[in-house]
Amino acid sequence: MAAAAAARGTLAGILRRWAPRALPLCGPSARCLGHGPAPAPLWTPRLLGENRPRAGTPSVLSSVTPLLPSLLQQPARTLTYCSLRKGKRKSVKSVVKRFLRLHNGLWVRRKSGYKKKLWKKSAAQKKRLREFVLCTRTQCKLLDKMTTSFWKRRNWYVDDPYQKYHDRTNLRV
Repeated sequence: MAAAAAARGTLAGILRRWAPRALPLCGPSARCLGHGPAPAPLWTPRLLGENRPRAGTPSVLSSVTPLLPSLLQQPARTLTYCSLRKGKRKSVKSVVKRFLRLHNGLWVRRKSGYKKKLWKKSAAQKKRLREFVLCTRTQCKLLDKMTTSFWKRRNWYVDDPYQKYHDRTNLRV
């Protein structure tokens, strides 16, 4: 009984911070310069387990929840690219446009900034930026997750400039 009263007092003290300031500055039993008795408070703190508020009054939890960090919703990293009709996974179009997947599982990309501000770069720097770079193992795994099996199949092109790079020899990924 005493523990419940102490818990109720502690919770009331915490929730009093959010109570509206409708109470007068003087105590409820004192009379302030001819004023009448103290008006009834507009809101009284209650325990969360007690009876629920009426339909017209907002609950304390609903008013405090936006202020707290989102404890109720855990962050989730889900695949967001899904078809609306059948729910199949879809490829991320920016990956398909910017990267090339070799048949051995490696991904090839250009160096960043190879198209930007070319007027201020020297010829040697422009040549270095035009080179291709192999992605790391973790980047390759991520890019494989972002694309469907259509982009992972082997294609045979006439005069393919990447033909000698598709088959891996003595190269660990």
